[in-house]
Amino acid sequence: MITRSSKFERLSRRRVLRGMLKGGAVTVGLPLLNCFLNSNASAMASGAPMPLRFGTWFWGLGMNAKVFVPSATGPGFDLPEELAAIGRVKQQMNVYTNFNAYRDSAPNLCHYTGWIVTRTGMAPIAAEDKPGETIDVSVARQIGRSSRFPSVSVTANGDMRTSFSYENANSINASEPSPLNLYARIFGADYQDPNAPSFTPSPRVMARRSVLSGVMDQTKDLQTVIGADDRARLDQYFTGLRDLERQFDQQLTKPDPIAVCVPVTQPAADPAPGIDSDTVSRRHRMLTDLLVMAVACDQTRVVNMAYSAAFASTIKAGYEKPHHTATHEEPVDHQIGYQPISSWFTRRALEEWAYFVEAFSKVTEGDGTLLDNMLIYASTDSGLARVHAIDNIPMFTAGRAGGKLKTGLHIDGAGSAATRVGYTSLKLMGVDVASWGTKSNSTSQPVGEVLV
Repeated sequence: MITRSSKFERLSRRRVLRGMLKGGAVTVGLPLLNCFLNSNASAMASGAPMPLRFGTWFWGLGMNAKVFVPSATGPGFDLPEELAAIGRVKQQMNVYTNFNAYRDSAPNLCHYTGWIVTRTGMAPIAAEDKPGETIDVSVARQIGRSSRFPSVSVTANGDMRTSFSYENANSINASEPSPLNLYARIFGADYQDPNAPSFTPSPRVMARRSVLSGVMDQTKDLQTVIGADDRARLDQYFTGLRDLERQFDQQLTKPDPIAVCVPVTQPAADPAPGIDSDTVSRRHRMLTDLLVMAVACDQTRVVNMAYSAAFASTIKAGYEKPHHTATHEEPVDHQIGYQPISSWFTRRALEEWAYFVEAFSKVTEGDGTLLDNMLIYASTDSGLARVHAIDNIPMFTAGRAGGKLKTGLHIDGAGSAATRVGYTSLKLMGVDVASWGTKSNSTSQPVGEVLV
């Protein structure tokens, strides 16, 4: 009997016809055949699993526990008013409440300490302090180096400074606020369609790769004439150059055919400037749709979306104060027990979170969806923003991480460290760390209830 794997063992997704055209190598790739997958289309024929992807999503100013925290835990949890928008994606995600960030001896830096702890595991001691590296960077080092872009960061509020991703205090990954610019970056002149019948390496990329090779050769000589401290600094710098070298190599290699990668239409125009909730929503959805296809076409495996800044300045039509100001100045309506306008802003944010999750779930991949092979980690800066609380910080995850994560659950953290959710995410993405975080935020305890 000839099995699928033995019958096609001489074929691979990199099997191509090779030739030359005007001095450049040209290859004609095979289409995505069934033999490239296993018998039930859940993995590659080689036995390798579908690639894992990671995403982060951020919204500012937390929530109001009275209308956010479900009364039931586990599966089948209820949806209070602020969570109503997630109803259509409830079974594809998890809700985490009653987890705390700890500042230890550091001050509680308003709208800063909370997100720094949940993204790095460490409490900052000053507003300019960015300890460690953010979780997405750690994951990108693990799964992002084989793609064209190790990670891609965007923001829906129109301000490129709104970023929750950084390598260190001096290396922040700026967010792209323009759908047009994002399209040009991902699908512009240097984009190689994995399903195109032929492949011609870009002369521009070839030239850049050649220049970089020369630079890398020079670094070997430089390191022999400088001191140990400078060698350490240069080593960190050259790590970035080596990552760039790998990106060039990737762009000069015929990409594998990808059935779910479809042509992307260039946006007609960017949304008008502005931070009113409708404009932010349009920008968010345009950027989301581009990120989805960037992941589907394997241009990147790590994406970051910022719906707003931590001190969100989103505006509601007919209301004179932005979201951040409302959380501090709007009086509590004692009949309902919370600030109704502030809650309205939170509900709009979570509508966009639901859109983000749903967008990835609509792409079929193998016998499941793109979201099934992802883990998206969503966090905020505070619990109750009105008092700058860093206890009871809500979080979400979406996706099944390649079948390693249960979904459709509400998890009560019982006052434990919020870093447990980040630590769980790191482990699921293959980042080999015995623990994550420092001092009271240090944890080696994953959220076991969600693990398969």
